[in-house]
Amino acid sequence: MPFFLITVFMGVGLRIVLLSFFILILFAVAFIFASQNNQVVELNYLIALAKLTVAQMVSLFTAIGFLLGLLVALLWKFVSALGGKKTLSQDMKVS
Repeated sequence: MPFFLITVFMGVGLRIVLLSFFILILFAVAFIFASQNNQVVELNYLIALAKLTVAQMVSLFTAIGFLLGLLVALLWKFVSALGGKKTLSQDMKVS
């Protein structure tokens, strides 16, 4: 049976198949977590109040953290691309 699955997915790429499987497992764990945590929590913003379940709060803050991390990584890559690469000898030049 596993040999059949390998030959079927050979054209797709093993990386995509493993990534899809990992995402499917992640969604299953998130669904189980959400079904077990239905307590309501109040979240006080600066100007508003929101009532969310624990699962919604975890999802919200995970998404915010992911987006902030992605933004920092992209900014880091953009700044390093603009600045160019300096070698150690260029930094240590004595004028």
